[in-house]
Amino acid sequence: MDKRDRADLFRERLQHAMLRKNVTRSALARTTKVDRSTIGQLLKEDQPRLPNAQLAADVADALGVSTDWLLGLTNRPETPGDIVAAAMSLSPAERSSADEQLLEWHREAAGYKVRHVPATLPDILKTERMLQWEYALFQERRLPTAFAAIQDQLEWLSSGVSDYEIALPVHEVESCAAGTAYYKGLEVSVRFEQLNFIADQCDRMFPRLRILLFDAHTVFSSPVTIFGPNLAVVYVGQCYLAFREIERVKSLTNHFDWLVREAVVDARNVSSYIRSLTKR
Repeated sequence: MDKRDRADLFRERLQHAMLRKNVTRSALARTTKVDRSTIGQLLKEDQPRLPNAQLAADVADALGVSTDWLLGLTNRPETPGDIVAAAMSLSPAERSSADEQLLEWHREAAGYKVRHVPATLPDILKTERMLQWEYALFQERRLPTAFAAIQDQLEWLSSGVSDYEIALPVHEVESCAAGTAYYKGLEVSVRFEQLNFIADQCDRMFPRLRILLFDAHTVFSSPVTIFGPNLAVVYVGQCYLAFREIERVKSLTNHFDWLVREAVVDARNVSSYIRSLTKR
């Protein structure tokens, strides 16, 4: 960029930042420990001037923007630390499917495909009896809220606002059918009702709802949800690790696509496969 063009851009961005922060020339001069006339010279339209490195850094710090943005080296006004914080954040994760943060992310993704690898069976497809068993050790008031939230999500999915694709380890449905691992001790009628409900929803809502099964012996995934092209969330237990940086979201999307390619049961065959487990 030509020096004069850069000086013009610096002046425009300096004016914008001062206006946004409601900072006067005198206040900026005091904060940066320079004469008011020095700030005035930077803002002159007929004689554009660039500051030295020290003053550029001090002005950027005083106005809460990045030096690179003031100098025209980037179009992101945030400081590097703020950009990193926005690109990756931690949010508390409630046990309940009615977690407000989770619901807000679903609303934000309206119109985009949601890709999901759940920690167990997908919450959005759990029956009330399954939830009663899962929430037995939690306060009873949580169950009605969680079930109502799931019903809302099912209605949202049925409305066709967004497509929903779920990649699930095949051992999850097999364990549910057999009453082993996580589902040990759960009554068989509850397990079979749950599996048949998932199969019914697959038949009813395909292709808006697509579930595929992968073999965790050959491929692996942590619980993750990708809300369209702008947000990916990894579930780590007590919190969500949320990524908004485009390249990170793309990487997790590519990971999900890998699970799709490696699926041992395709979405078209999942309902019949699940039903076959309850008939063995």
